Amino acid sequence: MIGIIGGSGLYDIEGFTEQREQVVDTPFGAPSDPLVIGKLEGREVAFLARHGKGHRFTPTEINYRANIYALKSVGVSRILSVSAVGSMKEALVPGHMVVVDQFYDNTKHRVSTFFGDGAVGHVALAHPICACLAGSFTEGAKAAGATVHEGGTYICMEGPQFSTLAESKIYRGWGVDVIGMTNVTEAKLAREAGMCYSTLAMVTDYDCWHPDHDAVTTESVIKVLLANVSLSKDIVRQTLKKLPEVGNCECASAAKNAILSARDGIPQATRDALKTIVGDLG
Repeated sequence: MIGIIGGSGLYDIEGFTEQREQVVDTPFGAPSDPLVIGKLEGREVAFLARHGKGHRFTPTEINYRANIYALKSVGVSRILSVSAVGSMKEALVPGHMVVVDQFYDNTKHRVSTFFGDGAVGHVALAHPICACLAGSFTEGAKAAGATVHEGGTYICMEGPQFSTLAESKIYRGWGVDVIGMTNVTEAKLAREAGMCYSTLAMVTDYDCWHPDHDAVTTESVIKVLLANVSLSKDIVRQTLKKLPEVGNCECASAAKNAILSARDGIPQATRDALKTIVGDLG
């Protein structure tokens, strides 16, 4: 099954048939919304509205662990994430798409791991995006006629406020490409859960560093975002057409030897919570 995480409008994709809602209980609380499961381009798909229907949760309030756990529990092995971002480079014009390959985590108030409570685990995150999945996303964007940039660094800020001018200039100096508020947390948890993950970053604005765009407003962001909704839906459809039946990567085994804690010291409640994520801890 393929997971799609994005804005609420994506479950209205033309051709998304046999839809049914599935409520998933998780050891980490409730996901943002029930999953919407159905068929799209002949593939079984589970869709999740990241902020909940009606955009109810701030980036910090999103229960990322529950979201990833819910997708994993219904059989999702690959996640296509669609997200709005600001551009930190002149060449990344509002309306363009970026299939990022790196993240910088500048969040402050989030739980971004399944481990803890007696089970200490460390997964490799040097390359946080599944290259195979990203390649399909790029090809899907090209097939949909989008202007797409391959690769780039996504800096993830806490939000929900947009950047100050000082912050925006500092981030620019770091050489990042786009800025958003959600995707690095999803990527970290997906890697721990052994799931392929890739982001389609939809550029909506130039952040406030640009002299002609020195005040990012919700209205200006939404205007570009709505213009991109139809295109992003087509990109998802085209990506599903190009996605191999079986991935050729090592994402599924990312947490194979991650847990360093002595097995006999891990509490039963923690074992139960982690079983869906990393398997039976013995």
